[in-house]
Amino acid sequence: MTGSPFTRRVLFGGAAALAGTAFLPPMASANAPAITDKVDWARYLGALDPVWKSVPTTFYQGPFLGNGGLGAAVYQAGDKRLSFKLGDSRVRDHQGTGGTLFGTARLPIGTLTLKTTGDVSDVDLRLSLWNAEVTGTITTTKGVLKIRAYVHAKRDVLVVSASVQSGSEAVAWTFAAAVAKSPRLDFKPAPSGLKTNPAATVSGTTCTQNLAVGGQTVTQWRLRAEPDGKTKTLLATVAHTFPGKTAGTVTGQTLDAAGALSEAQLAAEHQAWWNAFYPKSFVSIPDARLEGFYWIQLYKLASATRRDRPVLGTCGPWLEPTPWPGTWWNLNVQLEYWLLNATSHPELDSLTESLDHSRDALAQNVASQYRSDSMAIARTTQEDLKSGTAAQPGGDGDPEVGNLTWALHNAWLSYRHSMDDSVLRDLVFPLLRKAINYYLHFLAKDSGGVYHLPKTFSPEYASTKDCNYDLALIHWGCGTLLAANKRLELNDPLAAKWQDVLDHLVKPPQDAANGFWIGADKQLTSSHRHYSHLLWFYPLYRLDVTTSAANRTALTKSLDRWLGFTGAQQGYTFTGSGSMYAALGNGDKARTQLTALLDKYIQPNTMYKESGPVIETPLSGAQTVHDMLVQSWGGTIRVFPAVPSAWADTCVHNFRTEGAFLISAVRKAGKTQFIRVKSLAGEPCRIAPGGLSGPYEIRSLPGGGTIPFTQNADGTLQLTLAAGTDVVITTQGTDPELSIAPTTNPAKPYWGLP
Repeated sequence: MTGSPFTRRVLFGGAAALAGTAFLPPMASANAPAITDKVDWARYLGALDPVWKSVPTTFYQGPFLGNGGLGAAVYQAGDKRLSFKLGDSRVRDHQGTGGTLFGTARLPIGTLTLKTTGDVSDVDLRLSLWNAEVTGTITTTKGVLKIRAYVHAKRDVLVVSASVQSGSEAVAWTFAAAVAKSPRLDFKPAPSGLKTNPAATVSGTTCTQNLAVGGQTVTQWRLRAEPDGKTKTLLATVAHTFPGKTAGTVTGQTLDAAGALSEAQLAAEHQAWWNAFYPKSFVSIPDARLEGFYWIQLYKLASATRRDRPVLGTCGPWLEPTPWPGTWWNLNVQLEYWLLNATSHPELDSLTESLDHSRDALAQNVASQYRSDSMAIARTTQEDLKSGTAAQPGGDGDPEVGNLTWALHNAWLSYRHSMDDSVLRDLVFPLLRKAINYYLHFLAKDSGGVYHLPKTFSPEYASTKDCNYDLALIHWGCGTLLAANKRLELNDPLAAKWQDVLDHLVKPPQDAANGFWIGADKQLTSSHRHYSHLLWFYPLYRLDVTTSAANRTALTKSLDRWLGFTGAQQGYTFTGSGSMYAALGNGDKARTQLTALLDKYIQPNTMYKESGPVIETPLSGAQTVHDMLVQSWGGTIRVFPAVPSAWADTCVHNFRTEGAFLISAVRKAGKTQFIRVKSLAGEPCRIAPGGLSGPYEIRSLPGGGTIPFTQNADGTLQLTLAAGTDVVITTQGTDPELSIAPTTNPAKPYWGLP
């Protein structure tokens, strides 16, 4: 709204009194500067670094390194020497027999060991988050070594520099090849027909692992003396090729290129990438343990995947003993990637990229009669997304149908945080159209005109008709297709069908006493670690608990029922329920769930295990922190919607939301000081200014010109912001310092073995 400035006035009453009020700009106040970032990143992250004052002896204790493909886990592997266990998300078998679990499973590579002359007796190590490197000393019975290790951010090279500081120690390296077999074989017998891969051969500093059906993995390393005369630097790399056997050529080229640079040049390249990575967003909370955990998850995600690397598997690039040597699509993948949206890291989005370039495989995953118009994905794949034929609704066994649709919700979130319509038009819409088409083949109306779904499987619980897992995904999918069809002006001929399904889909099976059922003929009667039956509420937000008392009651009852059964609960039970409590605005409950997660499930280095490493749970714990601080579903940006009472001082900076807005906000002594909003795409902006007292004033940044807005009946503020517009919302008559700084300074490290 535009008009003449008017004299500033004090407005009384709550949201109802202000409902629908349009606010003309008051008289211009002093010029508002831009937001000042006072974060000393190296010092801030350094205070949160994991440290090791005793020797790590397992994967779950030690430092981990990676560049999205090549990974290394650092721990003592039984011989009183410190080892670097190599892994690579691109190394797998190609036989096919037994599928993801066996014939196409991820394969272990081997271990490089720092072969000290003495036994390792002590360490003093630090994993620098800022520089993504391990530094410190290793004490042995023969002396002390100083080391520095990292997996180069831009080159597939492990770099370890070591020098003798005292005693009679020496620097040498050995490599032990792993047996190239599926880790699943340590848990289950081999399927009939599974071939045994030949033994690896080591020649000098090259290990060659040929595969029974073609292709190979080559590990190569070189040790060079540095000009200072006492430092030796290991350069190691891994390459995998299929069907050809050219991996040795690749490793040689990689090491030649890295070897042409000095250690200082390699480190500078590596650090430049990581030092540019973190400052894209900032979150600080007055809980040092959780704050350190949060930033380690961002480090972990960037170590585990990049846009041009394979979609994340359950272990990331660190393959340890596990029954799950692949990628799981009924929860794991989805939870792994949420963290990247608010933090502005599309360069890590290998999920959306994989969906894009694997369209043919997604079509081949359904029975031949549906391939012309449908797509699906079964429970497990490797990076090619070939899952084998997905079971059909109503068919034999436990037909798990919704996994692709849920994965496309992640792609849709990536779109919503960028508002790049080409992503909606070229990727999300065409793939989602075919995922929903698969459901449309099986949905049927009853005599009353209500659509029902035959038996499908609610992940990790049971098969049932009108399964809530699938109904929620169908509802979201049809609604999203209709919105995209309108936005892109596609006039799709299926729009009427989507609307009909949306209007007449059976209501979620539930009862007043216990909340949501698994499906029409299956109640929740025992412990269930998965929240597959609650996707309606989170993460799809198809049932709004902020505007509907009935929805709020249903979620509360469902949470009580779900969490009331114990025995099968796991870590992501607590991250999912924490985010649902955040949707309810209950920050104290959300914090309780995260505290339980850290206390019961998270390992010393922030990894997580269920028979083997499972990477999604800690990453989704970081998303629960996001959900407590800022939410942006349903067209409303909610600032500090579920901040625990203990978090009196909290801040976010450049927190990206749906609609492509950057949010900065500071909370001090339990009160919000200001909210900064920058529009990146010119989308409509509705914001709930949590903890900020009215009446409000909105000014442009920099310059201080006032901005008109409307306050809605629910207390939200409606703004019209062109792309590039930067504004700050404050309480009228106040002039808070527009600066971002950490809210806490940890007195001691919490992670690692401090």
